[in-house]
Amino acid sequence: MEHLSRNYTRIFMAWIEKMVTYNRRYVYAVAIFLFLISAIGAFKIKTSGSLIEDMPKNTGFFQDILFFEKEFEGIMPLEITIDTKRKKGVMKLSTLKKMDELQKTIEEIPELSKPISILNLVKYSKQAYYNGNPEYYDLPTSQEQSFILSYAKNATKDTENNIMKSYVDSTGQVARITTFMRDIATGNMKKIETKLWTKINEVFPSDRYKVVMTGKALVFEKGTKYLLDNLVTSLLFAILLISLLMVFMFRSFKMVVVSLIPNLLPLMITAGLMGYFGIPLKPSTILVFSIAFGLSVDDTIHFLAQYRQELTNNDWKIKKSVFATIKESGVSMFYTSVVLFAGFSVFMLSDFGGTVALGGLVAVTLIFGMLSNLMLLPCLVLTLNKSLANEQEFIEPKIDVLSNLDEENDNSAK
Repeated sequence: MEHLSRNYTRIFMAWIEKMVTYNRRYVYAVAIFLFLISAIGAFKIKTSGSLIEDMPKNTGFFQDILFFEKEFEGIMPLEITIDTKRKKGVMKLSTLKKMDELQKTIEEIPELSKPISILNLVKYSKQAYYNGNPEYYDLPTSQEQSFILSYAKNATKDTENNIMKSYVDSTGQVARITTFMRDIATGNMKKIETKLWTKINEVFPSDRYKVVMTGKALVFEKGTKYLLDNLVTSLLFAILLISLLMVFMFRSFKMVVVSLIPNLLPLMITAGLMGYFGIPLKPSTILVFSIAFGLSVDDTIHFLAQYRQELTNNDWKIKKSVFATIKESGVSMFYTSVVLFAGFSVFMLSDFGGTVALGGLVAVTLIFGMLSNLMLLPCLVLTLNKSLANEQEFIEPKIDVLSNLDEENDNSAK
């Protein structure tokens, strides 16, 4: 237990008491200043839909990924399946012309590679028919289709070594167009998807064709967007649950407000740091806010529970109870935050960028949460002392753990 009485802990707690006693206005001013500056930084946060952003940059496979992205104009597959709703409908010249229009739109998008489909085979067949002349790499005319499409149909038969069976099913009803996408941001993916669907709806009537767009690029973009859309919802849900818990424990709405302010400030500071340092919102960093908020509230409950106990021990003297709470719970809150900080800081030794970002941001949020609960929370309690202390519901909790323990000890002694 000697570490509880070491100089650095006594100096730190003495500084906390001094700030709460004599510099309460400065604490509020700094809190407001940090909130405003962090709010500006929070608006600078960008989203990231990159699949390779978190990968270690100094590894061989990452350089291989960059090579493939450069040489093949993309690494993430984007698939478009076209159901003609009738057998052998893919090899109709009208369907091939519609697919050609869609593929030309894909080629106009710089983030996408040249598409591959049965259309390439048909054009190669015409080129081969004219002795490999590149000028004839095109769809056959209505006069040419009877003898050129027959070669393409034979090439799409479901044989063991036929690679084109991946692009047309055995009935000739469903075709597939494959392209690859560069590693881009989530917002750009949405623009590309909108442009493609606009062309698809224009070329392929819904009553005659069924078009589905899928692939890793689209699935990852949808997943990231879903997480971003539910970030605020999940955080508000966490705040609601913790607020209900606080109401159940203290039966005081004012204490709920007082307890939430010191825990929302660290989250805003973290958001500001992400904006200023260019740390984007992505699946690995979205979880930071909910995790840090839940851990930070633990210090708040610890402080308020001890404060309620000190009120009964000090004849409801507010100021005396607050400083007694700081002396009794301050050191434990400090050590708890240090342990959690060290635990999450270990994640920063990882080679995976998402793990590094998660550990670092949670650790920073916990430190700010500790300072906020040790300084801002006592200041708020002292400022609102009369209205808080006069609430009988707060003095008499819904669950009195200490009284139950005393009764059990008395019964065991008897």
